Amino acid sequence: MSASKSSLPALTLGAIGVVYGDIGTSVLYAVKEVFGSGHVPFTADNVYGILSIFFWTLTVIVSLKYVTLVLRADNNGEGGLVAMLALASQSIKDKPKQRRVLLLVGIFGTCLFYGDGVITPAISVLSAVEGMEVISHDLHRFVIPLTLIILLGLFMVQKHGTSGIGKFFGPITLVWFATIAILGVVHIADRPSILLAINPYYALSFIWEQPGVTFIILGAVVLCVTGAEALYADMGHFGRKPIRLAWFAIVMPALTLNYFGQGALLLGNPEAVKNPFFLMAPDWALMPLVALATMATVIASQALISGAFSVTKQVIQLGYLPRLQILHTSVKDTGQIYLPFVNWGLFVTIVLAVVMFRSSSNLAAAYGIAVCTDMLITTVLTFYVVRYTWNYPLALCIGATGFFFVVDFAFWASNLLKLIDGGWFPLMIGGAVFALMLTWKDGRRLMNEKLRADAIDLPSFLESVFISPPARVEGTAVFLTSDVGTVPNALLHNLKHNKVLHANNLFVTVRNHEVPWIGMTKRLEFDSLGHDCWQVVINYGFKNDPDVPKALEQIKGRGCDINPMTTSYFLSRDTVVPTLGKGMAPWREKLFAQMHRNASGAADFLNLPNNSVVELGSKIEI
Repeated sequence: MSASKSSLPALTLGAIGVVYGDIGTSVLYAVKEVFGSGHVPFTADNVYGILSIFFWTLTVIVSLKYVTLVLRADNNGEGGLVAMLALASQSIKDKPKQRRVLLLVGIFGTCLFYGDGVITPAISVLSAVEGMEVISHDLHRFVIPLTLIILLGLFMVQKHGTSGIGKFFGPITLVWFATIAILGVVHIADRPSILLAINPYYALSFIWEQPGVTFIILGAVVLCVTGAEALYADMGHFGRKPIRLAWFAIVMPALTLNYFGQGALLLGNPEAVKNPFFLMAPDWALMPLVALATMATVIASQALISGAFSVTKQVIQLGYLPRLQILHTSVKDTGQIYLPFVNWGLFVTIVLAVVMFRSSSNLAAAYGIAVCTDMLITTVLTFYVVRYTWNYPLALCIGATGFFFVVDFAFWASNLLKLIDGGWFPLMIGGAVFALMLTWKDGRRLMNEKLRADAIDLPSFLESVFISPPARVEGTAVFLTSDVGTVPNALLHNLKHNKVLHANNLFVTVRNHEVPWIGMTKRLEFDSLGHDCWQVVINYGFKNDPDVPKALEQIKGRGCDINPMTTSYFLSRDTVVPTLGKGMAPWREKLFAQMHRNASGAADFLNLPNNSVVELGSKIEI
């Protein structure tokens, strides 16, 4: 979806469905967790203070930081932590040490996205289904089984894509926001003085009088901004303007009205603290509200699952994960992809989270650390973009991002208090993914160093071969090689065993760059090596879909016309052998060897025709 193809209202509606599903369902549990924590004495002044803190948290973190500042930091129209990381690292490429640290920090933030991707669907769907307990306490025993059934159904439909049901996301979520706004207005009408809490005096007064309590409850307050990262991550799909319009016109007003409505309810009925959201509704509306809330949380979870697929693909392209099977679920939208390994890995971990924590309140303890760490990292990366890409004065950059850093740090420090109660869970997931990514990156580096050490210079080798040339056979041979100007192992094996060369020989290197997109005009670099041999470099951004045969069509008319029927693709299938030495720790070398062995084939990843691929094996010791 792009701004050029769709109207502003359509894009805004789409943004409401995809971008704001997560933050829109936070009304289900945010107020409940703050007052249910037992840290806040239940008084009218405290209700006003907490609501004021909620409102200004939404204003500072979402409206000012993300919607106003961060959305400006687009990488060729794309957003998200990976795009921001690429933008920030490119801005300091003349500072290699800083760049290396920045890349590590950014990649760690990306890993925490997977921790968030586990907790968010679990807490969202569970909190919606828990609405049944308000209807009847006897329904309590069905909450966990029904949650797991809904989640199983959600993950089972992923392989079919969301293009069919995706068009309903916006309207359903719009109905959700209208519903929560109406619920809020009804209770605000009973106690309109609650709107005075918009005044920052109440928030500042609460913080001043109860600094210790404020610090503790920030870990629960942060629940109201869950999903703020999605604003930036989905910018490439909808564009800056629709996301901003949706926030200020629909989402922010609806959230504010609902939170203030919950506050008005609590002032009149303190007992409602056990589940203030569902107790806002009259009895006749409870069942439809539970159903609507469940649909809204499923949509919110869907956006996060799709995001996990996209982020994984981008990280693979950047070289931090091995190739995985990627299936396209839409012939129209290339961005709609499905990764079976990621899908079922997420599902198993989410089921584990639901079964372990068993309630949205317990999951709230696990929630926050991953989100706040990502928010901190986004702020740090934004500083580098503002300072080194936009070239603003240092004082202005520190002032603009320093304020947000202090706010993010306060939330992050508060969430550390929840580390033992469950905060360790998303950190453990993020840490495990981070170890995998670093092991793969370091293993690939060691492997390439070994290949370069043993490499033979391609132009010199070809000159020696053509002193006494082997037999030439009709057709074109495409040799895939990781390094430009070196002899592929597949060529050596072909000459050794088959003792022939094809009429045309292309030595192709695929390069992935730290930019989202590389257009077809910059896709191909093409140099002649003589004797009907050519060196070809194919360039891709981390959001492009690699397709080598399609890219090679560009060389027609440049001295080498490829006939797909007579073209063979030669790949080296390397087997990694871990050895004792100065490489990585033995367990990491064994892990890398296992990851390398289980990576999906290069032929599928590069979209090579299966009936034209020849793989020749070799062993590499690292």
